[in-house]
Amino acid sequence: MLYDERQVTAAFRLYASLVVKGYGDKEALRLYLADDIIRGLVEVFAQEVECTVIPAGDQLLLIPLALSSPFHISNQSLKERYLPSRATNADIYLMYVAIIVFFGEFYDSYQTDEPTQTFLSLDHWLDRLNERLLALKEIDPDELERMEQAQEYNWRQIVEQWDALDDLKEKVKAQDARTNSRLAFLNTVKRFMEDQGLVKDVGADELELTEKARTIIQRYYMEAEHNQSILEFIYQAGQGKELD
Repeated sequence: MLYDERQVTAAFRLYASLVVKGYGDKEALRLYLADDIIRGLVEVFAQEVECTVIPAGDQLLLIPLALSSPFHISNQSLKERYLPSRATNADIYLMYVAIIVFFGEFYDSYQTDEPTQTFLSLDHWLDRLNERLLALKEIDPDELERMEQAQEYNWRQIVEQWDALDDLKEKVKAQDARTNSRLAFLNTVKRFMEDQGLVKDVGADELELTEKARTIIQRYYMEAEHNQSILEFIYQAGQGKELD
């Protein structure tokens, strides 16, 4: 197929803008939706770096789809930007579990396609995450080991990492990465999600999802087979242990 030079140039400029910022503005979205050729070229460019392009509200997003994508955030980058120098991969996996539980509270444990609440408080998030990890501790060790092998997740290490965080320091006013507490850890995860444009702080320690987060959750998070296995495992483990 022969392409018009103007369309190729416009598509590459749009793709280059997405690469630099990770998103496009209303004008980028309008161009992407209005021209089939430009849209197709931008998608081809994105596929070459294992990404996809999706509209979300009035923005256009570039989303990495594989660990090998150059736009995927590496474990080392997460450690350097968000975690203490003593952090291990277990801290990163605990971050991921914390995000799973956070999103799950908006989507009724991933049973609904649309959010069922508008915001979530840090305290509520802390309670729910603690509840899920306590439930994992009660699983038969042999079953837990089998699930670890199937999901490539060291659940026992994640639980141990959570237990190592001092819940006695939850009342400390300045909760950051230097405070060895569970609430401080959630504040670190919160900062990561804010930097990625996934949540918005609406005040009073309450967070709401952004349009970017809702789009990613609905189109990819709940659809990926590997994610589904992990989501089902976490929430089945917690059945019957809901807080009042």
